[in-house]
Amino acid sequence: MPTAETAKTILVVDDDPDFLAQQRMQLEAAHFKVLAAPGVQEARRVLDECQPDLAILDLMMEDADGGFALSYHLRKKYPKVPIILVTAVTSQTGLDFTPSGADQQSWVKADIILPKPVRFEQLKREIDRLLAR
Repeated sequence: MPTAETAKTILVVDDDPDFLAQQRMQLEAAHFKVLAAPGVQEARRVLDECQPDLAILDLMMEDADGGFALSYHLRKKYPKVPIILVTAVTSQTGLDFTPSGADQQSWVKADIILPKPVRFEQLKREIDRLLAR
């Protein structure tokens, strides 16, 4: 079990306070340090102060492309930090959001895109996989 000094830090950014609280609780129970931000501006402030080991970002926040903009900023500032985008775009719009092909994947600055609602077991599995590389 990691100690407070060795625990990995995960940044979670989402404008849904319930999702944010649920992820914080589950990640802390899984022995991660959690930095939570309710939107892009707060997340940028957090990123100016520290580098997380991994980031979980909502796609649609204050702006429809808030997650894209934040993932681009994060990737530019900390190129090696893995990014998981979580999105309800499919359930909210009916559109399938799965970038395919190298051209589409090149502008999506995320390692993994998961649909909401996301089961914590699935999220944890992806976190463990990304942190192990």
